[in-house]
Amino acid sequence: MTHDDTTTPIRLLVVDDHTLFRRGVIALLEGDPRFRVVAEAGDAGEAQRRAAESQPDIILLDNHLPGVKGVDALAGLKQAAPGARILMLTVSEDENDLAAALRGGAQGYLLKTVDSDVMASAIVRAMQGESTISPEMTGKLVTAFRAVQGQPAQQPQPSEPADPIGSLSPREQEILAHIARGASNKDIARALGIAETTVKIHVQHILRKLNLSSRVQAAVYAVSRSE
Repeated sequence: MTHDDTTTPIRLLVVDDHTLFRRGVIALLEGDPRFRVVAEAGDAGEAQRRAAESQPDIILLDNHLPGVKGVDALAGLKQAAPGARILMLTVSEDENDLAAALRGGAQGYLLKTVDSDVMASAIVRAMQGESTISPEMTGKLVTAFRAVQGQPAQQPQPSEPADPIGSLSPREQEILAHIARGASNKDIARALGIAETTVKIHVQHILRKLNLSSRVQAAVYAVSRSE
């Protein structure tokens, strides 16, 4: 999916059961010309219907919805709007919820205490295929990643396969290190003196070789290896 920041606003669906919070987020986003809120919803069922109708670019999804967790609504929302990227916006600092969000394919995980400029940046980065995790959750990323991979938090599996990091080229390992530090593709391209499109290709190769599905998982993989 491509997006031209200069001409077309990013289309958003905001899902939260607390009306005042939801309207506050909408008012904040609509004050920014980069965004246009095309729909809102207060529960998972309504969210799925609104997603199917509006086909948003980005869905901001609360994790605590009536009758169902937001992470459990991810699959239905992805089915309703296959082109949408989903950012969790929640009060939950539970690493199990973070793991479930990663497993379900969420593009990012933001706490409701996040600054408005950080939220706006996360939306733009999600549109570009990048991921954002609230700083308060970064310490729980490794535990969440192991849960996503089906491994226990501390106990290693009896027979571990060869470390796939060896399949990465030196340039890919260099880029993985930058990803682990939270650098964007543009930052990496500038640091290495290469084209941003080249960085994107390297990132795709890294994810494929490591059998990962997102930059967040790649960052956590690099962090967990260095422990």
